[in-house]
Amino acid sequence: MQFEPTLEQGRLLKRYKRFLADIETASGELLTIHCPNTGSMFNCMQEGGAVWFSRSNDPKRKLPGTWELSETPQGRLACVNTGRANALVEEALRAGVITELAGFIGLRREVPYGEERSRIDFRLDYPSGPAFVEVKSVTLGFADSNVAAFPDARTERGAKHLRELTALARNGVRAVQLYCVNLSGIEAVRPAAEIDPRYAATLREALAAGVEVLAYGVEISPLEIRVVRKLQVQL
Repeated sequence: MQFEPTLEQGRLLKRYKRFLADIETASGELLTIHCPNTGSMFNCMQEGGAVWFSRSNDPKRKLPGTWELSETPQGRLACVNTGRANALVEEALRAGVITELAGFIGLRREVPYGEERSRIDFRLDYPSGPAFVEVKSVTLGFADSNVAAFPDARTERGAKHLRELTALARNGVRAVQLYCVNLSGIEAVRPAAEIDPRYAATLREALAAGVEVLAYGVEISPLEIRVVRKLQVQL
């Protein structure tokens, strides 16, 4: 996935009210841009650090741009726009990069399902039956470690999705939790039990019930980002 329009570089002044970020562009322009990330963004941003953003000329928009990439305190690049994850995964699915999910004959997004009235990110149809795939974007990294973690804040919504997948698996339906690790320099991913022990326990229950847990990493630059390889999952 190439970034269009081309990303512009700046530096982060501050992030606040979850969805707002003040930045200074390379030319010295001061802007308030949209932060499309509902998480804590722990360890994936730093005041004064480099950021990259997409600029919009839409007169109906209140803010002139969207924060896309961040230089982390560990010197990595992170895609902080969580809305990119599903598009990246769909691109990888259609290209056959995610080999465990290859061979589908139909793909639908945001399909209603489950006892808790959820929407699955992808329903893939195969001759043998469907697979339900939930995608989570991972950006939490740590110094002196190539293992990323999810989540970066407590997530009842994430636990709910795992419960829905668990119910599917127990009924003989293929269910997949896929972590899209949008962070450079990572070899594995794990549940962040120190942040959300309930989510970590629910993930272990899902795995025991037959939910498949996959992780794929990206190549990332200010020019493009794409899913390229399978990562280890440490449970």
